[in-house]
Amino acid sequence: MIAREAQGFVYCVSSLGVTGIRDEISLDVGKMIELVKEEKDIPCAIGFGISTPEQAKSLSAISDGVIVGSAIVKIIAEHGKDCVPFVEEYVRKMISKMRE
Repeated sequence: MIAREAQGFVYCVSSLGVTGIRDEISLDVGKMIELVKEEKDIPCAIGFGISTPEQAKSLSAISDGVIVGSAIVKIIAEHGKDCVPFVEEYVRKMISKMRE
């Protein structure tokens, strides 16, 4: 029902539980994306706990996008108002790995 009614994109959670940085991400989310795509041709982005370039790479291979939140918030908390170059470096590493 959610897929049928969705507009824009569907946010697929990578695992059950609370948000935050995770050491491992289950690739079972690929089945969820398949089920959404069977219902409606809509972009599916995976989020929830993604924090490493390796996780971003593996999840971007099975989805239309990867959403990173907590890891960026952590960088901002560590560096405060001087965080921009650190966030930029982190995002560039994520993108670079996904393009390999």
